[in-house]
Order: sequence, then structure tokens, then C-alpha cells
Amino acid sequence: MEATLLGTGAPAGLPRPDCPCAVCATALGPDARAATAVLVDGALLLDLTPGAAFAAARAGHSLAGVRQVLLSHPHDGPAVEVPAGLPQPGRVPDGRELALLTGHRVRAVAMDAGGTGYAVTGPDGQRLLYLPPGGAPAGVEAATAEAYDMVLADVVGRPDALARLRAVGSAGPTTDVLAVHLDHDVPPGPELRRRLAAAGARAVPDGTTLVVGAYEEVPDVPRRTLVLGGARSGKSVEAERRLESFPEVLYVATGGTRGGDTEWAARVALHRERRPGSWRTTETTDLVPLLAEEGPPLLIDCLSLWLTDAMDGVGAWDDADWAGGGEKALRERVRELTEAVRGTRRTVVAVSNEVGSGIVPATASGRRYRDELGRLNAGFAAECEQVLLVVAGQALMLRG
Repeated sequence: MEATLLGTGAPAGLPRPDCPCAVCATALGPDARAATAVLVDGALLLDLTPGAAFAAARAGHSLAGVRQVLLSHPHDGPAVEVPAGLPQPGRVPDGRELALLTGHRVRAVAMDAGGTGYAVTGPDGQRLLYLPPGGAPAGVEAATAEAYDMVLADVVGRPDALARLRAVGSAGPTTDVLAVHLDHDVPPGPELRRRLAAAGARAVPDGTTLVVGAYEEVPDVPRRTLVLGGARSGKSVEAERRLESFPEVLYVATGGTRGGDTEWAARVALHRERRPGSWRTTETTDLVPLLAEEGPPLLIDCLSLWLTDAMDGVGAWDDADWAGGGEKALRERVRELTEAVRGTRRTVVAVSNEVGSGIVPATASGRRYRDELGRLNAGFAAECEQVLLVVAGQALMLRG
């Protein structure tokens, strides 16, 4: 079964008409995208968009053999002239299955935000799932789930849709995940590729023809990632974004509750509101046992607070205690942590502050903390496949 992506952009296309934003200004050439539409084996058209016939011709195909046109959007969209000879577009009711004379079977998948998803099975058994913009499956039963060969979804706008599919096995390690309905949320080019690779997905230019079920080199999701950044740089948002498309994440908060500190409570509440509802949270600085266990991905936020607790524990703020064994004890705790990171089999994303580029602390204890955090960050980074530095909300790849 072949799928030709006549367009891969949002309903308004990319760049959006008359939009002055920076993303639209740079979405040129191969980064320009028409509204998403997919031609399956020349017989089935998923979403009729303006210029679909010309897009098919540019991709070396014709719409003359199309026997069924199905709409996925929550509404029928703007008036589009139906090319001569093309069937009138329609929609399959949720849960119903449509059999085509070409041997394709199409089942309508209910969405949680309007619209219709389509699970297409080819004559030879290959399976493709196509989801509408802004939509995620309303419910997928684990008992009946089977991994699709290809998933076409709004990975940027609804990463939780991919998480739901992965949770029940509908998207597996060999599933080719293609991002469609791409809008001006993410700059095109390297930044888009980086974001999608972190989710195990990819994007292709308009007009690309893909063989459903053929092996594609699915981007490897880094198993260990360190995200560095200064205060309010966006490092926590970047770390959370990297795991949004995966189910059952364990969020490890190392800062505790700090009873009575209203500013801290507000920060904690903001972080909780951003997290998907399927994530669990634990408040602990005992990271080594968690890294040794089997389980879902860990998001550790942050190593800076872990270090504060560790330095408290060894008396690092007192010069006599520091010289009398505190420094050696801290080195041992850091060594245990980095060895646990090296040996872990879990997916780990850790956050830490980058403090070495700022003002030199005025106190000896401040300088000691700065130096030890620099050593901790360097040791942790050495065990990670990917290391990022976030500046002004922009992630710079240091490794990986």
C-alpha cells in the first residue's frame, strides 16, 4: 500500500496567508506546505483540499482512479470545487467500516476533539492510521490494539495522541510516525526535525510517496538527555515537551513542597498544570534506586536541587565539615548518581541549571555550590546521549 502526501500542512497551509510571524516568513521552498491530504494507492483520498489535483500531478499521480473521498476535519471546511470525475466527499460514522472494491477497508475512529480518524487496511494487510488536525483517539482498547505500520497525526499539536497509541501498543517501535497538519507553532527545518525526532517521528515534504509497511529508519529517541539552562530559560518546558508523546511518565520533583513558601508553591502549581494527566509525580532526592528500577520514563527536575540536598547532607556549608570529610562524601554521592545514570535502562530526561556563566557569587558557600554544580553537570552529561542548552527558549544541541 502506498500513501502519497499531497500536502502536510495545517488547514490554512504553511505559511498562512497574510501571517507576518517569523515561522511563516521562513516557511519557503521545501518547508512550504499545503493543507494535509493523503492519496492511498490512487484509489482513496483522505481530505479534499484546494489544488489537490495539481498536487497529485506534481507528485506524478492522478486522481482519475479515486473511488472514495473522505473528510476528517471537525467541519467540512471551506468550499472546495470537486474536480470533474471525483466522487462527492463524505464521512464515515464513528466505529463504522467501509469496504472498497479495490480491497481497502476503512474504519472510522472516534476523536476526542471533533473530526474523524481513519484506520485504513490495504489489500495485503498493511495498516495506516490517519488522524485529523488537533485530534486524538477518544479511546483505544489495549485488548484489541494492534500496531499500525504507519501513523499520520498532528504530532506537534497533539503529542498526547501518540502517547495514547503507544500506551496500548497501537504505535510500536517499528511504526513509521509522520507529522502532518504542520502549522506555524515550530520553526521549519532543523528545529522541527529536532522536536519530531525527540518524539520518534519525522516529517517529509509535500508530494512524498511512502510505502506503508516498508522499513524506515525511525528516529532513535535518546535514552538519556540532560537539559541545561539559566533561570526562566525554558529548560523545564523543553524537558517536558520531550516526553509528551510517551505514556506513564514519572515526574521526579527534587525540590519538595517547602511549606509556607507561596512563591515556590506557585511555581510547583504551574509545572503541574503543564504536565499531561497521565503522568505521575514523586517528590524525592533518592534518585539512584529509581534509576536502577525498570519502569516508565523519568523526568528529573532538577539536579540543582538534588545537589543542594546532597550538600546539606554532608555539611558542605561549614568549612570545617567540608574539609573534614564533607567534600569526599559529596564526591561519592555524585559518583553513585552518575554510575546509576550509566547503568539505567530507563528513558531519562534531567534538568539542571547552568550557573557558571553568571556573576561570581559573593560568598564562599555560593562559589562552592557553583563549582560543585558545574562538576555534577559535567559528570551527568558525560553519561547522556543528548545534551541541550536552552537560551531564551531556544534549545542548542551540545551533544547528540
